[in-house]
Amino acid sequence: MSTASAPPSPAASAAPAPQVFAVLSQSRAQLERQADLGGALRLAQWRNREDHTGYERPGHHTLSVYLHGGQDVRVVGERSPQDAPHGEPGTFCILPAEHESQWQIAGPLRFVHLYLSDSAWAQRIVRLLDAEPRAYTLAPRIFGQDPALARWGRKVSALDWGDTAQRLQAHELSEAALDHLVLMAAQPHARERALHLAKGGLAPAARRRVLDQIEAQLAAGQTEGLSLAELAAEANLSEFHFARMFRHSLGCSVHGWISQRRSARALALLRERPSLSLAQVAAHCGYASASHLSRSLRVDLGATAGEWRRAAPAASSA
Repeated sequence: MSTASAPPSPAASAAPAPQVFAVLSQSRAQLERQADLGGALRLAQWRNREDHTGYERPGHHTLSVYLHGGQDVRVVGERSPQDAPHGEPGTFCILPAEHESQWQIAGPLRFVHLYLSDSAWAQRIVRLLDAEPRAYTLAPRIFGQDPALARWGRKVSALDWGDTAQRLQAHELSEAALDHLVLMAAQPHARERALHLAKGGLAPAARRRVLDQIEAQLAAGQTEGLSLAELAAEANLSEFHFARMFRHSLGCSVHGWISQRRSARALALLRERPSLSLAQVAAHCGYASASHLSRSLRVDLGATAGEWRRAAPAASSA
């Protein structure tokens, strides 16, 4: 049975749907709403009952938090002793990129999903753990209890994702929840997987030099030193091999990484330094003008610089 279609949010993009989202769309689950939060994050709210569904190595990470029900959800093939954890409002599940499971849903269930792409994952592993993104994954977790994640589920479900300011609040809340999730549940890949990953990508020292150069140039508000040729030279590689190995290591192109880091820096300034004009924020981050800043943020994060600034006080108090 196909999902009951819900209208996309104003920030919905044409990017391919995450695999978990696609699987649920072909099940009895009904999509209540969805939102592209920007920054390679997507949010979806579902309801389901009397269903059987499964996931096979989706290739992206999923955080699920139950909003209603869950007591009648079972993982097929898992032993269920009397004292085993079970679903209920506020419990969370982590479905890693390599995860495989089959689910049986009996009673009514309502839940929110947050989908984390390769590039969003890579940004966090580098920023929070200073590690090779491909070498880390999330530990699977079924029916976990964590007050911070339960609070995130309640807060984002209470927001109107069709309203720009409230969708930006959902973005801020989700960024913080994912940082918490990575610090709580990121773990190194098994040895066999780590050995396979070691065959390609940038060497750790080269990766650090290149990413440090990008951060230093962005912090100085400069675009010099950010060309493919200059970054390849920092890694002592040809442009062709550098571009290929960068994508292998970090899950996105060099341009995509720089764009995301520039956007993140601009958001931090919009939040933390309200006295700066949009033109000053643009100059601090290497944008040509305030209009260039706004256009870029709308493409990367779904809203203009002015909309992000107006939403910042509400987001920080959420």
